[in-house]
Amino acid sequence: MPQITSLFAHKVVAQADPALDKHALLLSIGLDPEAPVDPKVMVSDVEYYDLFANAARNDPAGTGLPLRVGASMRCEDYGAFGLAWKSALNLRGSFERAERYARVLTSVSTYEVCTSEQGVMMHLHRDGDRANLGLRLSNEATIASIAAISDEVSTGRFQASAIYFKHAAPETGAVHETHFGCPVHFGTDRDAVLVAHERARAPNQVGDPAIVKFFDRQLDAEVSALDDDASLEQRVRTQVSRALSQGIPTLSDIASQFGMSGRTLQRRLSDRGYSFQTVVDQSRRELAERLLRETGYPLTEVAFLTGFSDQTAFSRAFKRWAGQTPRSFRLKA
Repeated sequence: MPQITSLFAHKVVAQADPALDKHALLLSIGLDPEAPVDPKVMVSDVEYYDLFANAARNDPAGTGLPLRVGASMRCEDYGAFGLAWKSALNLRGSFERAERYARVLTSVSTYEVCTSEQGVMMHLHRDGDRANLGLRLSNEATIASIAAISDEVSTGRFQASAIYFKHAAPETGAVHETHFGCPVHFGTDRDAVLVAHERARAPNQVGDPAIVKFFDRQLDAEVSALDDDASLEQRVRTQVSRALSQGIPTLSDIASQFGMSGRTLQRRLSDRGYSFQTVVDQSRRELAERLLRETGYPLTEVAFLTGFSDQTAFSRAFKRWAGQTPRSFRLKA
């Protein structure tokens, strides 16, 4: 299940209307209100989006809630990730830290740093339906947090050149331009922050090559620990198996659960000699064999649980995989 650091949930609750029952909000997503905030404790993206949406709907100044959440972020809140951002030599280096290490904070978002004539653009990539209020608010908070911690580390006052969002503007969109102090464009093809080249190249306040290397090593170890749980191919198979009862998941569906684009996941699988379709077929076969061996489910139920619309299609595919019918396989198992 896609996950987001609980740090963000705590920040939402802290910035929400004081009249709300904040203990109840945290308990609603399984967080102990009395426990210290730990960025490594994760919550599901669905729970987080619901929390954010509920807090905004019940806040008289709900339109500005994601901006307040983002503005409240500090590098120290992010642990090693934040310190790596802070110690980068310049703001572009900070952006590149996020591009490389965002996985330690979330499995639903990735970042991409691009350069154009206008400046350096920091893209936020997050799949999902923009009709989901919680997701829209989360995107706004993330962009606002980039601005906040950029201002924290920069020499001089940080100023974005422009802000972009894919979703439509809220009724009071002027709140956003006042907050960011630059043009804010809604309904675009990106969620991003544009920074002038001069601003991106300016040295950070405490940029230090030795400290950068230290925190890069620490973050590399954290990312490696995430990768070492299982091979990428096996982790993809696991996610596919979990999704099969709802139908065949798409490449982008699975990629979003690893915080990457479909193209990136396909490339990484190809580098290991796999295609996404091959992994899906392996997942369906393994799940089908396990169900046939270990359960007494009728074949129609096994077909459904492995993503087939009917038993005939399942039997035909299983015979292609195993060289025998599902019934024969069960009898011999």
